[in-house]
Amino acid sequence: MRIGYFGGTFDPPHSAHLRLATLAADTFALDVVYLAPTGLQPLKDQPPEADFADRLAMTRLLCGADARLQATDLDAPRADGSPNYTINALEAVRQRHPGAALFALAGADSFLTLRQWRSSDRLLELAEWIVVSRPGVSIETLSTLALTEQQQARVHLLQAMDDPLSASELRSRLRAGVSCGNALPPAVMLYIARMHLYHAGPRRHEDGPIR
Repeated sequence: MRIGYFGGTFDPPHSAHLRLATLAADTFALDVVYLAPTGLQPLKDQPPEADFADRLAMTRLLCGADARLQATDLDAPRADGSPNYTINALEAVRQRHPGAALFALAGADSFLTLRQWRSSDRLLELAEWIVVSRPGVSIETLSTLALTEQQQARVHLLQAMDDPLSASELRSRLRAGVSCGNALPPAVMLYIARMHLYHAGPRRHEDGPIR
């Protein structure tokens, strides 16, 4: 079995996330790609705007009808409020699927901070890495990470089209009532409207997340 792991804030999940997960599944013949909203990322200064239940619900909607894509809560917020680390999530996937070929997805900008991550060498042992980059980025771009030849062989560049609006730009547009175009799938946009997420006004809580 070939498994992909795609972690991120997903605040909100958008069409670029969907496109990249699908492209990775197609390119590397992945049987399943787990899309895992992260409870609290250690390298980000601000916590997510939407709570975890909403981000997970939106990610489930993003996965839609593609049976290969599955939203998962394995990187849910920790009971003690401490940050979530990728090493723990990948260890959990490995425990669930001990004999699988494991691939982790990351954007090039994020992957270039790998040496700031907890147990970076162990991360390269646990999984092969699919690094999503824009045209023109080559493996030499990653030279600052000082990867060994063996580690470098476990890193694969996946050239993708330029990303549309970032999640932060999407949140700004949503707060301002400006159209996000096709950057948000209709099901995700409907959820955001229903739950009053990212709006300038007070958010309603009584309905709870849509399951």
